[in-house]
Amino acid sequence: MDTFTPPTITHTMANPDGERDPQALLGLLWLASPAVPLGGFSYSEGLESAVEAGRVHDEASAAQWLLAQLHLTQARADLSVVAQALPAWRARDWTTLLTLNAWTRRTRESAELRLQSEQMGHAVLHWLQGLRPHTLPNPGLDEVPAALQPPTYPVAYAWALATLTPNTLPTAHALLAAGFAWCEAACQAAVKAVPLGQNAGQRLLAQLRAALPAAVHVALSQPPGQRQCFAPMLAILSARHETQYSRLFRS
Repeated sequence: MDTFTPPTITHTMANPDGERDPQALLGLLWLASPAVPLGGFSYSEGLESAVEAGRVHDEASAAQWLLAQLHLTQARADLSVVAQALPAWRARDWTTLLTLNAWTRRTRESAELRLQSEQMGHAVLHWLQGLRPHTLPNPGLDEVPAALQPPTYPVAYAWALATLTPNTLPTAHALLAAGFAWCEAACQAAVKAVPLGQNAGQRLLAQLRAALPAAVHVALSQPPGQRQCFAPMLAILSARHETQYSRLFRS
């Protein structure tokens, strides 16, 4: 059988701001895919403990919990870190990246949350380093300074965005991909932990999807000195989860 040679594309579909660049869209779809082996579905981020405590017990209470986490911890903290880390990766601004990485580690209020951030950060690095033989939009971004070890997940995810998408990609689009990946993992955790049916999980995802643009707007408008991760009940429930007798999710 003859070997198939794919056609060479000699034109570009991108406009000056990169919004119609097919490689930008494909990079975002790739990073938001649950098939990427980052380990996010292994964690419930306090949700399983909230179920154990009776705070989450049905679809409505699960929606309330997840929407609160989207606005309290994702918009004000993790997505805000991604928003500031992405241009820092593109500029090789190691000082900013070290500051963001240290801040993220300091604001994980339980050993479980810190372990999750570091494990998923390592998973991002391992996954991207395994792609090195293949052509990436920004192949020069293939090394992480030793000072950034261990990498936290938001900083490592921004590295993946800088590596897999063109520099013209709007930061808001990158945050929508990062946020949707979190929403999807959170809804799957609710389906397993509450438990809920698959249709209920999709209704939860629809609510999070509707709220995500506002969360991204908050993340983009956060000055560096105003990032915060103040969610005391999440910290308490996450700490309790570490010793919970019966668990589906990693601790």
